[in-house]
Amino acid sequence: MRKNNAKLISNCLRKYRRARGLTQKDVARVLRLHSTSLISRWEKGISLPNTTNAFRLAVVYRTMADALFIDLVRQLKDEIRKSEANVVKSRI
Repeated sequence: MRKNNAKLISNCLRKYRRARGLTQKDVARVLRLHSTSLISRWEKGISLPNTTNAFRLAVVYRTMADALFIDLVRQLKDEIRKSEANVVKSRI
């Protein structure tokens, strides 16, 4: 995963947490984590939540899991559409 992809996800995670009025400590408690360091690493784009934690975060933030990754999904759609267009052009 490219670093800017992780940054797109981290921004969404932070946005959803703040929208719910939660601190990193609150989220860590709900997820039964020992500290806020994992939440912090996710929100800084240093690491990403695994699939289970992504779904757990979605429940805490009262959203669908894909919403946490929407900026990345949009970017990837654009990249793939451009690649598809180039493939089609090369066939002509």
